[in-house]
Amino acid sequence: MNTAAMSEPHDGPLRAAPGMAELFDLDWQRIVRALPSRERYKYVQPRVQREGRGWKIVSPNCSRNIDREGGEIDIAWFEPDAAQPGRWHLHACDHAAGRWVLRRSDLTLPQAITLVCTDTERVFWK
Repeated sequence: MNTAAMSEPHDGPLRAAPGMAELFDLDWQRIVRALPSRERYKYVQPRVQREGRGWKIVSPNCSRNIDREGGEIDIAWFEPDAAQPGRWHLHACDHAAGRWVLRRSDLTLPQAITLVCTDTERVFWK
């Protein structure tokens, strides 16, 4: 795995409670480690970076379906559920509207990662 292409877990203004930084780092590492097992666009080098309270995957758009120049596009956003610790919301990017769309809720992080890596409905990797 080329970890040089991955963003460090502390991109942006993250303010964690004492002891929480390790959990954020662990979540980041789980996502980063799972990406090489994805079924689509295995030849690109996606990055994982901070998005709000969670993490987003950004990747070069080599198919040029979304960005004709082949620039980076948002793929998925893993957002922790504030009301249910250990549960996550999974969002896909609606590139035409320029916004995140909630795809699934009440997931564990491994379940959310699996949905993004398999992407049988081509919701994330377009």
